[in-house]
Amino acid sequence: MAIIDILKPKFWDHIDSASGAYKHMFNFRQIWKQAVIVISLFAVIPLVILTAADYRLTENAMENEIIWRTSRFVSNTRRTVSFFLHERRFALDFIIHDNSLEELQNHERLEIILDNLKKGLSGVSDLGIITDEGRQIAYVGPHLFEGKDYADQSWFEEVSERGMYISDVFLGFRNKPHLVIAVKHDMPDGGFFVLRASVDMDRLQGMLSQLEMTGLGDAFIINHQGIIQTPSRQHGDILVPIDLPVPEYSEKTRVLKVTGRYGDPLLVGYAYIQETPFIMIMVKHMDELMKPFYMSRFKLLAFLTVSVSIILIVVLLMSTHLVEKIYQADQKRVQILHEMEYANKMASIGRLAAGVAHEINNPLAIINAKAGLIEDIFKLKKEYREDPKLLAQVESIHHAVDRCSKITRRLLSFARSSDVSVQKINIGEIIQEVLGFINEAAAHKSIDISMDLDEKIQPIETDKGKLQQILLNLFSNALAALEEEGYLKISVILQDEDHICIKVADNGCGISEKDLGRIFEPFFTTKSNKGGTGLGLAITYGLVQEIGGSISVNSEIGIGTEFTLVFPLKANFNNRGTE
Repeated sequence: MAIIDILKPKFWDHIDSASGAYKHMFNFRQIWKQAVIVISLFAVIPLVILTAADYRLTENAMENEIIWRTSRFVSNTRRTVSFFLHERRFALDFIIHDNSLEELQNHERLEIILDNLKKGLSGVSDLGIITDEGRQIAYVGPHLFEGKDYADQSWFEEVSERGMYISDVFLGFRNKPHLVIAVKHDMPDGGFFVLRASVDMDRLQGMLSQLEMTGLGDAFIINHQGIIQTPSRQHGDILVPIDLPVPEYSEKTRVLKVTGRYGDPLLVGYAYIQETPFIMIMVKHMDELMKPFYMSRFKLLAFLTVSVSIILIVVLLMSTHLVEKIYQADQKRVQILHEMEYANKMASIGRLAAGVAHEINNPLAIINAKAGLIEDIFKLKKEYREDPKLLAQVESIHHAVDRCSKITRRLLSFARSSDVSVQKINIGEIIQEVLGFINEAAAHKSIDISMDLDEKIQPIETDKGKLQQILLNLFSNALAALEEEGYLKISVILQDEDHICIKVADNGCGISEKDLGRIFEPFFTTKSNKGGTGLGLAITYGLVQEIGGSISVNSEIGIGTEFTLVFPLKANFNNRGTE
C-alpha cells in the first residue's frame, strides 16, 4: 500500500450521488481545500507582513546607524586633517608677526626658525620670504630657491588677494609629494611680504593610514578636481584622478550611496576642508558593512520558514481533522437515515408478513377441515377405507397444511419481534427457526449445514427478535459467500459461567486482510457488483452491541470466514461489547 493511500483521509474520494442540487455542500475535498487556503492565508499573511516590516525596519536602522557612524568618522578625520594644516598655517602667522622682515631675511635666524618648526611641527621642509614684487629674497631648505621670481605664479596672486594660500599636493623639484602653505604680512608703508613653507605629506599620510575602519574602509584626500592627494588602497595612487564622481560642494559632512567600478555598492562619506583645496573622502563597502545584518536576515528568514511550515502543518492537520469529523457526522447521519429506512422496511415487511400469515391461515384451516371431512367420508365406505393410495393422498394434504402452518408461525414470530422484548429462549430452537428460512436456498446449492450445540447450555435471557435478525444476517452472508457443495457450520458452546459463544463458519471465498478491518463500517461492501448495500454487517454489529454482546471475525481468502458471537446468559443491555 502506497504512503499516499495511508495518509489520504477517508473523505478524499467521497462522492455523494444522492446530494442532488446540494452537491457542493457534500464536496468534502473542496471544503478541505477552502479551509486550508483561508486559514493559511489569515495565519501566514500577518506573519509575513510583520516579518517584512521588521526586516525593512532593521535594515533601515542598520543602514542609518552605518551612515551616522561614517559621517561622524569623516567629520572627526576632517577635523584632524584641518587641524594639521591650520596648525602649520598658524605657526607661520606667529612667525611672521613675531619677526620683522629684516630678522627673517637673516639667513641664520631663518634657519633657527626652520629648525624649531621641524622640532615642534613635523613635515615642514623649507621656508622662504617673498617680497610684494614676487621675488624670493630669503630661503632656507634643501634647494637653491633664493632669488626665484614668483610674480607670475597663480598662487602668489591668490595669497596677495586672500592673505593665505594652501596649495594642492605636487611633486615639484623634490619629486616627492608635498604642498605649500603661504601667509601674507602687510607692511606699515603699504607693502607686504609672504612667508612660504613646504610641507611633506608623510605625516598626513601616516595619520590616514592608521585609521581603523570597518567595511574594507579607505580614507584619503582629493582636491576639487578629483585628483588623489594622499594614497588610496583601492581607488588609485597619488596624483591620479579618482575612479568615483567628485562629490558636490557641501558645508556639512555628507554620506552617499554610489556604485563602484565593479558594480558593487559603496558608501562614500565626504567633507570639504574649509580654506583648503581638499576634500576628505572615506569609502566603505556596503556588503561588508551589512554582513551582520545579512547573518541576522538569514536567521529571520529561517525563523519565518520554520514558522510558516509549522503553521501550514497545523492547518493541514486541523483542517483534515475537522473535515473528517464533519464527514463522519454526515456518514453517521446517512447511516441513521438508512437504518430508519431499513427499520421501516422491516416493519412494513413484518406487518405484511403478519397480514399474509393471517390470510393464509384461514384458507389453510378450510383446507385442513375439508381434508379431514374427506378422510371421514373415505372411512365410511369399506372400499375407500381399505384403499391406501387415497388415504396417502389425504395424509399428504395434512402434511402440506402443517408445513404451511409452521411457515406462517415463523413469519408471525418475526413480525411480533419488532419491539424490544427480553425473554428466556432456547438458543438451539432459535437457530433452527432461522435456518428454516435458508434451508431451501441451501438445498439448491447443495450446501451442507451442521450444528453443534453444547447440551449444558440453559435457556438465555435476550431479545429474541434481535438475535434472530443477527443470525439471519450472518447465515445469509455465509450462504452468499459459498459455492456449490460448500458447508456452513454452527457451533454453540458455554464460554464461561456467564456467557455463551456462537461460531458461524463457512468455507466460502473469504475476506482479504485489507478489507477485514472495515467490514463493520456502514456502506462498506465487497459485494457491490452483486447488489450489496454495505449495511448488513453494520446493522448486525449495532444489534449485537444493543443486546450486550460482542462480535469478531477471522477470515482468509480462499479458506473461509468464521464469525464469533459472545452473549451474556442474562440480559445486560448496558454492557456494550467491542469488536
